[in-house]
Amino acid sequence: MTLNIAVQMDPMETVKIAGDSTFALMVRAQDRGHKLWHYPVESLAWNDGRVTAAARPVEVRYDAGNHFTAGETRTIDLGADIDVVLMRQDPPFDIGYITATHILEMIRDRTLIVNDPVEVRNAPEKLYVLNYRDLMPATLITRNLDEVRAFRDEYGAVVIKPLHGKGGEAVFKMDGDDGNLGALVEMFGAIFEEPFICQQFLPDVSAGDKRIILVDGVPTGAVNRLPKTGEIRSNFAAGGSGEASELTAREQAICARIGPDLKARGLIFVGIDVIGGLLTEINVTSPTGIVAIDRFNGTDTPGMIWDAIEARLK
Repeated sequence: MTLNIAVQMDPMETVKIAGDSTFALMVRAQDRGHKLWHYPVESLAWNDGRVTAAARPVEVRYDAGNHFTAGETRTIDLGADIDVVLMRQDPPFDIGYITATHILEMIRDRTLIVNDPVEVRNAPEKLYVLNYRDLMPATLITRNLDEVRAFRDEYGAVVIKPLHGKGGEAVFKMDGDDGNLGALVEMFGAIFEEPFICQQFLPDVSAGDKRIILVDGVPTGAVNRLPKTGEIRSNFAAGGSGEASELTAREQAICARIGPDLKARGLIFVGIDVIGGLLTEINVTSPTGIVAIDRFNGTDTPGMIWDAIEARLK
């Protein structure tokens, strides 16, 4: 079957093709004979029941600096002209992101949207994971300094990060005697309207923060992300490096526990983060890491994702 695929993502000109998961998905879709369209989320519109976007037909290739060719921009009807929408713009998970999920929800009975916009809206990474709190490290979500101090007194070193952050941005480790805790909480309170997350620091992060990909609820591969010297953040976007990795028995059990729920929710492409056998995040908005996983493991994660999408369409 030949599909019309619209990709809602950041500008094609800014894509770093060597490690970009969305680009890898686009290349594999094109290899299968599918037609690609690109549109920015800002162009989404609703008019008398029709959801449209200002999109360009694109062809992609692994050729740095010449990685895509685009046709003229035209208005496409995402509910009538398109078979699949890949919702792949980067967070922040803000009111703009949420609004886009509401608009795309209007056509989910006609067009397959990956991931399902209703479930993306209902499953922000650092909140959805709380449904599995017995699999997690000790966690507090608050804006209250006294609560944070009590939490640190109980667990020692803690990590404080924005509730809707991405890529390791604004992640701080506070040791038990760090005198900057009050100032940091004040700063977070001034910058963010929502509460922030405070989590027990896991020393095992020095041995890696494992990104595991699940496709339609089934684990398909993993990469161990290592922080660079002097860092606690192992995200690739924060300078982390990767190494080949297989799933431990504990990680397989975590995937078996959450996988059926992901599948039932229409969360086809999900990345989870595990440190020392403890689940820290379930990433559903725009998961990454598949290029590194395939490089280390010799797998074809984009192909598996398209297999799952095509199976749902059938």
